[in-house]
Amino acid sequence: MKKMLDLISAEVTKAFEENGYDAKYGKVTLSNRPDLCEYQCNGAMAAAKEYKCAPFMISDKIAECLKENQMFSSVESVKPGFLNLKLSETYLADYVGEMEADKERLGCEKAKNPKTIMIDYGGPNVAKPLHVGHLRSAIIGESVKRIGKFMGHNMIGDVHLGDWGLQMGLIITELKERKPELVYFDENYDGEYPAEPPFTISELEEIYPTASGKSKEDAAYKEAAMQATYELQQGRRGYNALLKHILDVSVNDLKRNYENLNVSFDLWKGESDAQPYIPDMVQKMKDDGFAYISEGALVVDVKEETDTKEIPPCMILKSDGASLYNTTDLATIVWRMKDYNPDELIYVVDKRQELYFTQVFRCARKTGLVKPETKLNFLGFGTMNGKDGKPFKTREGGVMRLEYLVSSINEEMYKKIAENHTVEEAEGKETAKVVALSAIKYGDLSNQASKDYVFDIDRFTSFEGNTGPYILYTIVRIKSILKKYQAEKTMPEGAAILPAHSESEKALMLELSKFNAVMETAFEETAPHKVCAYIYDLANAFNHFYHETKIMAEEDVMVQAGYIKLLELTRKVLETCIDVLGFEAPERM
Repeated sequence: MKKMLDLISAEVTKAFEENGYDAKYGKVTLSNRPDLCEYQCNGAMAAAKEYKCAPFMISDKIAECLKENQMFSSVESVKPGFLNLKLSETYLADYVGEMEADKERLGCEKAKNPKTIMIDYGGPNVAKPLHVGHLRSAIIGESVKRIGKFMGHNMIGDVHLGDWGLQMGLIITELKERKPELVYFDENYDGEYPAEPPFTISELEEIYPTASGKSKEDAAYKEAAMQATYELQQGRRGYNALLKHILDVSVNDLKRNYENLNVSFDLWKGESDAQPYIPDMVQKMKDDGFAYISEGALVVDVKEETDTKEIPPCMILKSDGASLYNTTDLATIVWRMKDYNPDELIYVVDKRQELYFTQVFRCARKTGLVKPETKLNFLGFGTMNGKDGKPFKTREGGVMRLEYLVSSINEEMYKKIAENHTVEEAEGKETAKVVALSAIKYGDLSNQASKDYVFDIDRFTSFEGNTGPYILYTIVRIKSILKKYQAEKTMPEGAAILPAHSESEKALMLELSKFNAVMETAFEETAPHKVCAYIYDLANAFNHFYHETKIMAEEDVMVQAGYIKLLELTRKVLETCIDVLGFEAPERM
């Protein structure tokens, strides 16, 4: 289905052209004064200068031309030259009825030319637990992926694990100190290595911080860790077998934690997967004359004439020949282009890394790692802060583990549900998990990604206001009415959404009619917060209609059936939207 604004703009544009004015002046927007009208066109104000007359002379002509148009219930020309438009109730009901009939897409067209888009989100380090700093990347990335899929694109999410570098050497060194008898440390061993890892996830999570602490105080220990890292990267069999164990144990735990957030990845690749591509990539950069030695390091210049601030060169190799994050990220682009040839790469990372990604993207373009038409998109997010305005911490001042945060919100939600309703404990706890996830995700996604925000558990878990639980409560209320109708009544033959009987019913239909435009914009602008703003407005519109309308007491069966169809559409639109945001609604609350 065409977007409502496009349909209205087409009619108004036609009226401008029929009166001898340029088509560009016929653009219609949502009204910024909803108390006066639903849509507006300010084209006459701009056209007045070109056609050397008063704006109202143009707007009067257009209003007269549109007066008999069946699309509108009223068209007014208001001095100095605004066009105020209201949709016909019949036209609007027909449009919303078409949405309701389109059970799968609800009037939202799929992309005619689907793109392959890879999203780099997550970025956890192996052998370390997820903490609150990983929350935003996971939540925003998952939603961007889901929005793209809904719009018909081939979206590929990659967790991009931190599984290379000194941290691996530290773990190997500490393990060698504790269990020197392990076969992995015998350089002469040429048999099969054990299938079972020599540690559990909890042991692994304790090993890394212990090793990291030791390396800061003991130079010889750090030297041993660096040597272990070097040998791992040079392909030492035993160390690579240990890396495989570290990955297996860590990834299983990471998957469990991400599943609790309803976040999933198509690829579980890490920095180590990019290593085989580094030598050829570096050689090509040298051969093509892009990479040169500066102060011992291999670099590529990425500054441009239009830069207003200094953009340092992109370092490819350190003076000792070791690779860096830049090297790994560039080599990752190489394998992504080779294996998937994406039209776009989106990186969902902390906005403080913007300069770094400017260097990486420019280097990738300059050295031909990507095609000229491949889009490289940096989606930088702000900080999640506590009520004190500082980055979110535990009460003791440490970084909070993600599973502890989720667990505390689950408990808070269960308390609220148990206080307000009589529920079985098992059902209450299951419902609390579903509602708590909506509180976390909606609390994050309702903010523009690039902005910092305050993580306020009390506000996010409230059933009132602009929160996830409020949206879910609205959906559950609709489900309850629909169940009651199905239990007591039969949908009559020929039932359809009828022209609105009240202002609140029309306002609900107008909100529903925006759905396809909202989804398109959210995809094009990688902006999940626009979906959140939309469903908050839609939930408010529904609740206003619900409080004003006796749905189940309506005596006219066709009018009542029309209400029910309108409710079914509202439920489907809300459920589709929360699905792309990455959460769902329970059956009851």
